[in-house]
Amino acid sequence: MERLKKVWRRILFPGGKAMICLAIASAVLLACIFAFDFRNNIFAYLSYILSAYTLTVICLAAYKQVRKGIAVVESKNKHISRYLNDVPFRTHVSLYTSLAINVIYAIAKFFSGIFYHSFWFGSIAVYYICLAVMRFLLLRHANRHAFGQDQAAEYRKYRLCGVVLMVLNLALTGMVILVVTKNHTYHYPGTMIYAMGAYAFYSMITAVVNVVKFRKHNSPALSAAKAINLASALVSMLALETAMLSQFGGDDSPLFRRAMTSATGGFVCLAVLGMAVYMIVRSIKKLKELKSSTAVQ
Repeated sequence: MERLKKVWRRILFPGGKAMICLAIASAVLLACIFAFDFRNNIFAYLSYILSAYTLTVICLAAYKQVRKGIAVVESKNKHISRYLNDVPFRTHVSLYTSLAINVIYAIAKFFSGIFYHSFWFGSIAVYYICLAVMRFLLLRHANRHAFGQDQAAEYRKYRLCGVVLMVLNLALTGMVILVVTKNHTYHYPGTMIYAMGAYAFYSMITAVVNVVKFRKHNSPALSAAKAINLASALVSMLALETAMLSQFGGDDSPLFRRAMTSATGGFVCLAVLGMAVYMIVRSIKKLKELKSSTAVQ
C-alpha cells in the first residue's frame, strides 16, 4: 500500500524539472498540431492527454505551494488561523462563498444561453440555480444550529439534498442525451476557455479533497455541502470537455466528439446518481437508528 502511495505521489508530484519538461513538451506538441493541422489523428489526442496531465500536476504543485504560504501567514494572523482551524466557521464562510459564486456562475450561463442561443448553457444555468437553492437551505440550517448538534434535522436535510440531486440527475441525463444526439456545440469567446478550465480543475481537486477530509466530522450537513460541491465540479468538467472538443477538436470529428461526450457524460450522471442514492439510503438508515435509540430511552 505504501509503495502504491509513493508511485501515485511521484505521478502527481513529479518535481520542478519534470514539470518544466512537461510544460515545454505540451506547448511544442500543441504548436505542431495547430501549425501542421494534425488535429484529427491519434497524435493530437495523445498530446491533449499529455496537456491535461501537465495542467493537473501544475495545479497540484501550485496548490501545495499555496498551502505552504498559508501556513506561514496563519502563524502571523489570528483571523486566518481561525478560518483554517475552526471547521464550523470555515464551513460558514465556504457556504457563503460557494453560494455567491454559484449564483454568479448560473447568471453568467443563463445570459450566455440567451446571447448564444444555446440550450446547453441555459440547462447548465438551471442546474446551478438548483444547486444554489440546496446550498441556501444548508446555510440557513447552519445559521440556526451548530454543525453536528441536531443529527436528525441534519439527516433530513441530507436526504432532501439526495432527492434533489437525483431529480437534477434525470435532467442532466436528458441534457447529455440531447447534446450527443443533436451534436450541440458551443465556443467560449477568446481565451475564456482557459479561465473556465482553471476553474473546473480547481473545483474538482478541492471538491474531492473536501469530500474525503470532512467525513470525520460526523455532520450530515457538512457532508451534504461537500457532495453538492462535488456534483457541481463534475458538471463543470463535463461542460469544459464539451467546449474544448468544440473549440480544439475541429469540424471533421463528430463521431469522436460524440463518443467522448457520451463517455464523460455517462460517467458524470452515474457518479451523481450514486451520490444521490447513497445520501438517501444512508439518511433513511440513520434516521431509523436515531428514532430507535430515542424510543429506547
